[in-house]
Amino acid sequence: MSDRDGGTGPLLLGVRHHGPGSARAVRAALEAAGPRTVLIEGPPEADALIALAADEDMRPPVALLAHVVDESGRSAFWPLAEFSPEWVAVRWALEHGVPARFIDLPAAHTLAWGREETTGEKEPPEEGTADKGEGEPGGLPSEPAEAVRIDPLAVLAETAGYDDAERWWEDVIEHRGARDGDAFAPFEVLGEAMGALREAFGTGGHERDLVREAYMRLQVRAAQREFGDDVAVVCGAWHVPALRQRTTVAADRALLKGLPKVKADMTWVPWTHRRLSRVSGYGAGIDSPGWYGHLFVAADRPIERWMTKVARLLRDEDRPVSSAHVIEAVRLADTLAAMRGRPLPGLTETTDAVRAVMCEGSDVPLSLVHDRLVVGDVLGEVPAAAPAVPLQRDLDRLQRRLRLKPEAQERELELDLRKENDAGRSRLLHRLRLLGIEWGEPTASRGSTGTFRETWRLRWEPELAVRVAEAGVWGTTVLAAATAKAEADAIGARSLADVTGLAERCLLAELPDALPVVMRILADRAALDADVGHLAQALPALVRSLRYGDVRGTGTEALAEVAAGLAERVFVGLPPACAALDADAAEEMRGHVDAVHGAVGLLGEGEEEEGGHGEDSASRAGIRGRWHGVLRTLSGRDTVPGVVRGRAVRLLLDDGALGQEEAARLMGLVLSPGTEPADAAAWIEGFVGGGSGGGMLLVHDERLLGLVDAWLTGVPGDAFTDVLPLLRRTFSAYEPGVRRTLGELVRRGPGTRGAATATAAGIPGFAPDLDTARADGVLPVLRLLLGPDETAGADGAVGSSTVGSSADDNGADDSSSNDNGADDNDLVGVGR
Repeated sequence: MSDRDGGTGPLLLGVRHHGPGSARAVRAALEAAGPRTVLIEGPPEADALIALAADEDMRPPVALLAHVVDESGRSAFWPLAEFSPEWVAVRWALEHGVPARFIDLPAAHTLAWGREETTGEKEPPEEGTADKGEGEPGGLPSEPAEAVRIDPLAVLAETAGYDDAERWWEDVIEHRGARDGDAFAPFEVLGEAMGALREAFGTGGHERDLVREAYMRLQVRAAQREFGDDVAVVCGAWHVPALRQRTTVAADRALLKGLPKVKADMTWVPWTHRRLSRVSGYGAGIDSPGWYGHLFVAADRPIERWMTKVARLLRDEDRPVSSAHVIEAVRLADTLAAMRGRPLPGLTETTDAVRAVMCEGSDVPLSLVHDRLVVGDVLGEVPAAAPAVPLQRDLDRLQRRLRLKPEAQERELELDLRKENDAGRSRLLHRLRLLGIEWGEPTASRGSTGTFRETWRLRWEPELAVRVAEAGVWGTTVLAAATAKAEADAIGARSLADVTGLAERCLLAELPDALPVVMRILADRAALDADVGHLAQALPALVRSLRYGDVRGTGTEALAEVAAGLAERVFVGLPPACAALDADAAEEMRGHVDAVHGAVGLLGEGEEEEGGHGEDSASRAGIRGRWHGVLRTLSGRDTVPGVVRGRAVRLLLDDGALGQEEAARLMGLVLSPGTEPADAAAWIEGFVGGGSGGGMLLVHDERLLGLVDAWLTGVPGDAFTDVLPLLRRTFSAYEPGVRRTLGELVRRGPGTRGAATATAAGIPGFAPDLDTARADGVLPVLRLLLGPDETAGADGAVGSSTVGSSADDNGADDSSSNDNGADDNDLVGVGR
């Protein structure tokens, strides 16, 4: 029966996994043979799940997932696409009422073999292999180091004179099929070729296959005893010679004796075309699942239909593609195939034609075609009846209730936390992240920095099904599991910053039962930790957490007490900790100072915005005052590194706690000839570096720029080489426009940067007084941005006196706003 020339034995259908040509050939062979049972390469634990393939809610690509009970991280996948021969065989058996069984080595053995592996995902098989099943996990026994692992398709392609195994497979299998009317001919030819390879190369470096093939032979014999020779076997073509081999039952059982075994569970999970592709890092043997899926479903004129898909995609992206482009691309693909001696255009020819005709030679739109069509973002679905852990059931229920459907294609989701449904989505995503299920990743919100808005980047990957199964040990619902996981993480946290970060995540995920445990551990850790660096790292996350109380309705009183105590300890310990630091430690300490400064600014922000009163508000205002005292101490100590002293002066200046005259005096002292050039350069780095807007400060303050300019020109030549890298790092961080303006100001020379000089010289845009009429040009835009209630005065308009008073209140000369040489029209232009 195997050769269909009068011979006896099972019908062996050797295939390439995920090959549409093999899938069509399998369907034709099964229709012609009409076997009484179908045996398929795959884990036999999945036999009970075969019936679900007939469910109307089952849509490939899907995968069989096997994992060790109580250890879900040890798992393996057997992906099946619509064009997979195994899937076609399963569907044919269900449609014809024929029993179907999986006959590969049980997952209980293959997973037990992987005890030394940290995960159950297999190593990617060799490119183009026609035989290796996707279900072979990485935990199988290691091959001998000296074994040479061959790629059967690559060897056959090279023998036929091809340098690309994919092209050979397309020409021989995908484009030819069973054109001579013999449904079994492709399998006979491929089986003979694999037999020759096995004779020449033996196992080809796949020693573990001997055990798998022994088990498959035993299962085939069992089926023959039950159904006779009317049995069809669908397996990797590499295994066909081994299944034909005459061996004894005793020899096969001897190979299986003593195999390790674990208790394994099996279920169906959704899969994606992207995960079938080697591009994604999981080798399923094909580069182009979207292309192969098209070849399988396109009953006729596959090239014309493919070009139509490409044109539709490019039109959706606003590319000018007409019907004439489609016609010309099809003609070019046919011509290229004829020139290259191919029976039909393959992916290479169609890609070349699309690039030349529809993309005008550009690879930019072509990359979109490759990503969306050649690979694709198709996500399969499994029915609700499929086995699942209780946590997965609860997650499915929440996804339906919140209308948050998993999708394979990456997308952004904007959430307004003032809306009940969006707040529920935020809670779910944060809880899943806490459980290690990275379905969504928070990103910066566009158009708003308020705490009531969140932006997420969502993308569902098949491996997340494993993460859900792993997280099932923490609880049967998402809420219970996240609570238990947070408590365990708090107990096992290694640093104070880890605990404060966890407290923030508990607030975001709204875990009221976990927060008291985390806060108790946080208070204990904070009381025992004397490292100022650790305290400074922990404070920002703790203070950020206080901002979530109003929007999320979560009490933060305990957090406020801990944050205030933590801030006081930082204030006391920071000055001694900043003494006698080397360059690297000083740079790290500057980061701590910035972090604490931002945290102190947020600590009383809520009360100040609402005009809060009382002891708590006064206490928080006092915290900011004490922090300014710490910064003054740091700015005046010679034992503190220059980068920290400079940063302290800059922070005081930005907060209005230090006048510009005093800041200029301190800079003058530091940049005096008695200071070492390296220390002075470090001070400048702290004062105007680090992305803190220091460039604009120099643009608008003539005195500070003059001090830096005078110091820099006075640095001795031998010292200049030492300070140059630090200065280059400082000024290279500025925006190009800021660097250009600074260069122009320095080029003009001292005493020519003020507006008075510019006015005397007749430079356009400069005048001795503020031009309120021109400044009022921005008022219409302000009304649009702020609304009439915010901008209108008693007469419905913003008074120009407001602009003038603001300029006077800051104590700066009117000319300071024009020190960069910009014309007043620039201000109006920005408004427009």
